[in-house]
Amino acid sequence: MLAIKSMPDHIHIFIGYNVNQSIPKLVEEIKTSSNSWIKTNNISKFKFDWQKGYGAFSHSKSQIDNVVKYILRQKEHHKKRTFKEEYLDILRKNDIKYDDRYLFDFFDDNN
Repeated sequence: MLAIKSMPDHIHIFIGYNVNQSIPKLVEEIKTSSNSWIKTNNISKFKFDWQKGYGAFSHSKSQIDNVVKYILRQKEHHKKRTFKEEYLDILRKNDIKYDDRYLFDFFDDNN
């Protein structure tokens, strides 16, 4: 684990990745184990469930410090723009084609 920070509507998890493990399987393990832990420890008074989707991005080793700082400053960052604005901007800047039907359920009031 290199950095982790949650907001009311999303979470950033930055890890050193083992190329022998598939990303979908890793995400499934993270969601399953954290969901169980949240429920077992009564962390939320509301019913907790992860959304079905996720976004996974890679970064070069030289960008580790910048990515960690970015993740740890989420609260300040999202005062300027929403998660939806940020996510769609990342997709566009990286020329990633997407279909709106397969995007997250975004929540606008997360600050």
